[in-house]
Amino acid sequence: MNSPHDRPLKATELATVVTDVVGAILGLDDVTADVLSQAKHLRVISRHGVGVDNVDLEAATSRGIVVTNTPGHNSVAVAELTLALVLALARRIPYHDRLVKQGDWARVSGMDLAEHSLGIIGIGRIGKEVAKRAAGFGMRILYHDPVPPPQEFLVSVQASDRSLEDLLAESDVVSLHCPLRDDTRNLIDRSALKRIKSSAFLINTARGGLVDEQALYEALTEGALAGAACDVFSHEPPADSPLLALDNFIATPHIGSATLQTTLRMGLMASENALAVLRGERPANVLNPEVYDRE
Repeated sequence: MNSPHDRPLKATELATVVTDVVGAILGLDDVTADVLSQAKHLRVISRHGVGVDNVDLEAATSRGIVVTNTPGHNSVAVAELTLALVLALARRIPYHDRLVKQGDWARVSGMDLAEHSLGIIGIGRIGKEVAKRAAGFGMRILYHDPVPPPQEFLVSVQASDRSLEDLLAESDVVSLHCPLRDDTRNLIDRSALKRIKSSAFLINTARGGLVDEQALYEALTEGALAGAACDVFSHEPPADSPLLALDNFIATPHIGSATLQTTLRMGLMASENALAVLRGERPANVLNPEVYDRE
């Protein structure tokens, strides 16, 4: 059954459509314990994407429901959007676009990417793709991740390890590519923003909850940060967010994986994952393997 809305379903909406299904391919729909209690026949939730912070994994596991995702297939698309947002901020593209369309020809100088530093927080699949592309622009790559990538990759992009504090202080652009967990929620808070250069940019194409949006608004309005761009928000859509009124803030509607090629790849993998579970097989990307330990 397709969603009647052009957005993720809220828990109350989802609960009404999963009562009789055995398998569900879902995006960012809100899968709570209450939703799962209504899904008496559900055997698999196949995430069309990577993050599962909106799926109650504990509740799914307790009910024997397998949860899968589609890692890797959106890495290039999200990385390309990230670089697009970096360029848009560095060259003030939305601002100049508005001026020209209003009949103005004023110009504001931007920033070269070459020889400036990009700090990547979380250098997993997506972070590595961002690093490769930024290195192609001549940027100096810094990273912070408790699980570093292979040494040969770090050498290929000349990436340097930093503590989180040092990365924030040294970077001209800070880009988030880490999961949302209890220990990363509001990772970029007032304290973190104070460490970032006032001339720097912040990019978030990962998860909205990583950034304290009120603190970000204050930093942007007070001149403590030159600009920011977010593809993700704590609440989506962010209709009442004061960030949307700022000229030095760019917003996109969670389009990181929204390319034709990526959508097709993720859809195929999500379908294969769901069908594998329904056939009694174990797919490659199980997020709650404890389900199988129960058998």
